[in-house]
Amino acid sequence: MNTDIIFTDKTNAPSSVEQKTTCPYCGVGCGVTATVENNTIVSVKGDVEHPSNLGRLCVKGSSLSETVSTEGRVLAPRVHGKEVSWDEATSKVAEHFSKTIKEHGPDSVAFYLSGQLLTEDYYVANKLMKGFIGSGNVDTNSRLCMASASTAHKRAFGEDVVPGCYEDFDHADVIFMVGSNAAYAHPIIYQRIVKAKENNPNLKVVVLDPRETATTKDADLHIQLKPGTDGYYYNGLLSFLENNDLINQTYVADHCLGFEDALKTAQAQVATVEAAAMACDVSPEDLLASYELFGRNSKVITVFSQGINQSSSGVDKGNAILNCHLATGKIGYEGAGPFSITGQPNAMGGREVGGLASQIAAHLHFEDPAEIDLVKRFWNAPNMAQKQGLKAVDMFNAIDSGKIKAVWIMATNPVVSMPDADFVKQALEKCPMVVVSECYENADTLACADVVLPATTWGEKQGSVTNSQRTISIQVPMLKAPGSAKNDWDIISTVARKMGFDEAFNYQHPHEIFIEHAQLSGFENISIEESVNRSPDDTRIHRAFDISGLVDLSFEEYHQFTPIQWPINVATPNGVKRLFSQGGFATKTGKANLIPILAKLPKIAPTEHQVILNTGRARDQWHTMTRTGRVPKLMTHLSEPYIEIHPTDAERFKLADKQLAQVNNRGASLFGRVTVSEKQRIGEVFVPIHWNDSFSASARVSALVNPITDDLCGQPEFKHSPVTLAPFNALWSGYLVSVDSKAMTTAYWTKSTIASGVKYQLADQTAIPDNQEFIQSMYPDINDWVVLKDDKSETLRVAGFLDNVLVCFFVASTDLSQQYSTQYIESQFGKIHKKGNRFKLLAALDSDRSFDVGAIVCSCFQVGEKTIKQAIESGECKSAEDLGRKLKCGTNCGSCIPELKSMF
Repeated sequence: MNTDIIFTDKTNAPSSVEQKTTCPYCGVGCGVTATVENNTIVSVKGDVEHPSNLGRLCVKGSSLSETVSTEGRVLAPRVHGKEVSWDEATSKVAEHFSKTIKEHGPDSVAFYLSGQLLTEDYYVANKLMKGFIGSGNVDTNSRLCMASASTAHKRAFGEDVVPGCYEDFDHADVIFMVGSNAAYAHPIIYQRIVKAKENNPNLKVVVLDPRETATTKDADLHIQLKPGTDGYYYNGLLSFLENNDLINQTYVADHCLGFEDALKTAQAQVATVEAAAMACDVSPEDLLASYELFGRNSKVITVFSQGINQSSSGVDKGNAILNCHLATGKIGYEGAGPFSITGQPNAMGGREVGGLASQIAAHLHFEDPAEIDLVKRFWNAPNMAQKQGLKAVDMFNAIDSGKIKAVWIMATNPVVSMPDADFVKQALEKCPMVVVSECYENADTLACADVVLPATTWGEKQGSVTNSQRTISIQVPMLKAPGSAKNDWDIISTVARKMGFDEAFNYQHPHEIFIEHAQLSGFENISIEESVNRSPDDTRIHRAFDISGLVDLSFEEYHQFTPIQWPINVATPNGVKRLFSQGGFATKTGKANLIPILAKLPKIAPTEHQVILNTGRARDQWHTMTRTGRVPKLMTHLSEPYIEIHPTDAERFKLADKQLAQVNNRGASLFGRVTVSEKQRIGEVFVPIHWNDSFSASARVSALVNPITDDLCGQPEFKHSPVTLAPFNALWSGYLVSVDSKAMTTAYWTKSTIASGVKYQLADQTAIPDNQEFIQSMYPDINDWVVLKDDKSETLRVAGFLDNVLVCFFVASTDLSQQYSTQYIESQFGKIHKKGNRFKLLAALDSDRSFDVGAIVCSCFQVGEKTIKQAIESGECKSAEDLGRKLKCGTNCGSCIPELKSMF
């Protein structure tokens, strides 16, 4: 079925309707109010009533209305490249999976899911694989970002639970930001912290990060530690707390187990501040100052993210953080607690339903046969999985080896995002059956698909998401799905029925799935007090995750859902802001576990000829750019991949600022623009994760990442891959502005969407073109060309016109240091340029330079670096606030404020 929204006769419908929903990007889970007119989202703004953002949106969220278009969408099912009906496509999937299972067993098939899916989609996929096919082979791209934190929570708390809430940031005395560039990755959380600091000048912010980032701009203390040494830092902190009588002995005695063993291990490895400083390669004075701030303040929050999680010892690092909070009792009350901040909009919802191969469903796990039996009885499952499935890296290894012979990939792009991405691509190309449910045609993984299933996306589908603070919200449908696109839960259910599981998957609406999900969360769920004292034959099991208070939610209430934090049950019908305020952990004893941690360095160290590659997000992009890459203003802050490197390393590898370079590992290369900066430590480089084969010639950074994983959770080590560097020896560079996309043949190219079409930045290692023939073949309809070649400066300029309208403009020069401003040229597209009046155009510069505003800093209002510097140099603006008043920069989403502050 595809009945999420019913469109009736619109003759009496209002011309403009406001709908409340949530943002589909990061794990902050911001509320959005969208204005819809004539099946079009014309604008969005922050929902002032939503507890996650209180009306604020970052630049990505603010641009959501610009991402909604049928252009570039997957509109019809395809089998082996041929468009087919839904019936034929789903029958093909069902028959092939059924045949494979019959011949090779249930573990010969797999699902690979995504934190972009809604909870209802996740629930149905997980139920089909684990309860009816009979395999644990369901994993998700959340394995790449949250598996370490999830496992650390379970070891310490007995369950994957984030105990605090965003409100705590408003009341903290000290906030530690560990492995988190929240200013870019979670801007609304970062802005909330900045606001809290303005309201409370005594609030201290400490950042632990090997890089100097936008997040460090407002920090009182930046611990620029050696990559991978976080575990040593927190073992040293635990030793410091003990040595200075800062352990909360009462809390430990009443609510914790394992303290003595954890402390003994920490002291044996990092006994003193000096030892910790040496291990982390930072000054003892700075380290001591940070330890004092943690130990001598009661309201301390530790925000930790991918810098901790994406590690070969990420689980241990997470537990080292939790150990310090538990040992001091800094958890469960206002302004205090560890806070794992989620990367994706529904990574937590996916974990709630069991979307990881290491889980069953509803926070139940394979380690306990009673938990397997509980889910089996609830689902009336005929083929209940009995063991964990394969985690992401192992799953693609099994696809390569032939152990897995059919895989269904939903709402994710593993050919770009998985480590050792070229290997993943090769594995999928070998697999007998690859099914891909996808919204956008520019997803690289589609090239590997045997069956392509068009899926709905944000604004078209309905279902729930859970953000980083356990708040459940509902995304609502506002638009008709384009083409024949369907909702993921509907597609999965159709295939399940065709596999013979009719009754269990006869869903008509996601509301029914949500109610079943809520019922399972409360099924035989008992209080922690009952659990601790239960008899051996009592099959009931306590879970903190319990939304059974929503089982009677009506259809109308579901559609008009009010965001609420779980648990939600009879005892707490209005939800719970903070957990574990009185202990009551979800372990068999009801007490939290401190885990002995022996800190480890990354598994592969660089040689003398290598540097360490660190990867992460850029400010205005999201994951693999299938959505954000469509929005012109989101491409203006950063239009090509870059390689940030310390000046010492730049000199060592003979690289210059703004030069092109290549990064090499695992037989793969990435080309990017060099940014020389002392923000990097010596021996380390940073490259953003977003670019892919749709946007650049060779910039899939994950292809360079070693498939090294944490032994406990399977999360890859994205933050530490030894690589080599070399100059990209171009003979010329330039750009092409075009009304439409073209297939580029230069060794280096990168594409960005602009208002008038697309822009390519180009470079090649062959001789500069002599004339327009280089691009003429791309535009067979053009016979009106103007060419200007300057042999002295070895610069070529070519403009192409259709009916005197500019449709392409190409510039190439052997002067590789030349930096091009294309803003004027972009403004001339769509305009009439009669013959005899084109010289100024070929100069590619406006006479008064009014278009040359410099590199864009504020994407919302397109305010450039040159404009900002002029305002500062004039004396009119002495602060970021002054700039906001004069130029408006920083006054919408606030994402650019750290950069504005850095300019003073």
